[in-house]
Amino acid sequence: MAVKTIYQITHSCGHIAELNLGDRRADERAGFARWLTERPCAGCWKDAHQSDAASTREWLENKRAQEQAESEAWSGQYAMPPLEGTERAVAWGVRCRHQVLTAAYAALVVEGDTAETEWEAMEDKARTVTRAGWWIDQRSSEPGDLAELLDAATDADRPTENPYF
Repeated sequence: MAVKTIYQITHSCGHIAELNLGDRRADERAGFARWLTERPCAGCWKDAHQSDAASTREWLENKRAQEQAESEAWSGQYAMPPLEGTERAVAWGVRCRHQVLTAAYAALVVEGDTAETEWEAMEDKARTVTRAGWWIDQRSSEPGDLAELLDAATDADRPTENPYF
């Protein structure tokens, strides 16, 4: 007698489905069928996760808008120049610059032994880097590396007064 391949599954959501488990090895079918009874059917699972995805997307949009507003306010407060790049890159770059510089300030000045005058010099150097992509690229850098990274920034990362250069 052959091991059955068609199973009637009553899912945890109450829906009943008749499934062909013939594509599984014979010794795996009963266990898989039992496992399926502990889960909602595919339709209920999709409905639940799509609504979660919509709420997650909405939460993320609100969080990004809040971060953007805070970053722009911070940029104005500390006289950071506007960044250059595409609209999307500039918005992201502003957030990254804010995160990189505030993390570095906390690590180097507040928790470290960097003097305020040294920080101000580093901050002035940071103001010269206006390519949004540079800040995006540095978003995962260690706070202690900021001085070296700013020194490594090239002329392509800094504006020039001559627009034809």
